[in-house]
Amino acid sequence: MSYVQLTQEQRYLIYHLLKMGFNQTYIAKRIGVHKSTISRELKRNTGKKGYRHKQAQRKTNQRRYQGRKRFTDKDWEIVETYLEKDFSPEQVSVWVLKKHGLQISHEWIYQYIWEDKKKGGDLYQHLRRKKKYRKRGCHKDNRGKIPHQKSIDDRPQAANERERIGDWEGDTIIGKGKQGAIVTLVDRKSRYLRMGLVEHRTKEAVSKAIIDLLSDFPVHTITLDNGKEFADHQTVSQALQAEVYFAHPYASWERGLNENTNGLIRQYIPKNMRFSLLTNADIIFVERRLNTRPRKCLDFEQPETTLKSHCCT
Repeated sequence: MSYVQLTQEQRYLIYHLLKMGFNQTYIAKRIGVHKSTISRELKRNTGKKGYRHKQAQRKTNQRRYQGRKRFTDKDWEIVETYLEKDFSPEQVSVWVLKKHGLQISHEWIYQYIWEDKKKGGDLYQHLRRKKKYRKRGCHKDNRGKIPHQKSIDDRPQAANERERIGDWEGDTIIGKGKQGAIVTLVDRKSRYLRMGLVEHRTKEAVSKAIIDLLSDFPVHTITLDNGKEFADHQTVSQALQAEVYFAHPYASWERGLNENTNGLIRQYIPKNMRFSLLTNADIIFVERRLNTRPRKCLDFEQPETTLKSHCCT
């Protein structure tokens, strides 16, 4: 197995999972890498005070910098050749290793492209997305921290194991130009979907939508991501008499059902659509389509039927 370069967010999770007493095999499975990657990470980046994610990232950056000095101008010319053919940085990274024996990460190539842009270069014009991504290794997350959060680690086992109706996962889908949003809530056991259109993605509007959408349904827990629109979670918790939990930062797989359901919604509401064109009738139509679609994970039962078989709504 080849060694996978970890992101700072993955190192953050490794640090906290180690503190919680989990072994390397579990940690590898949790963040989606081979256990040898975790073993190598700990051997290379553990200091005198144990493994710390910030220190691990610094050591990695130092090694990358030392390697960067050995990369010649001729090597960069090869990289530029493939960028100008509209290869993505990830494709370039794989291709130059395969064809030229040059080892370079795609993140390093991205940094080179943005430095080139600052100097007046046009390499960025060959990217599919020409605006700069938020750097994955940055120390600050401009979304801020939501106060009084309860971690998904504290969520009851009944919710984790999908033992009952009433454990929901929640998120928002953003419209084109960030105009409007759709609140989506999915029951973990039945896969039943609730959708609500909000004109503005404020914490007040989103919390009201969640309360309205779930007021006639069993609700034990709701698991959300870390978006600031969920900052009013205590109001939701009190109104629905339910516990609200938050997934770890950058761990979308912890709400995998919700993420997958949002992908199904995009079949009807594509990313380039302005939500100002949508009506409540449109939302109800999509919700109905997905709730009556047979699901393999339910032995080809419909979410609507599964929900009704366990409770009355």
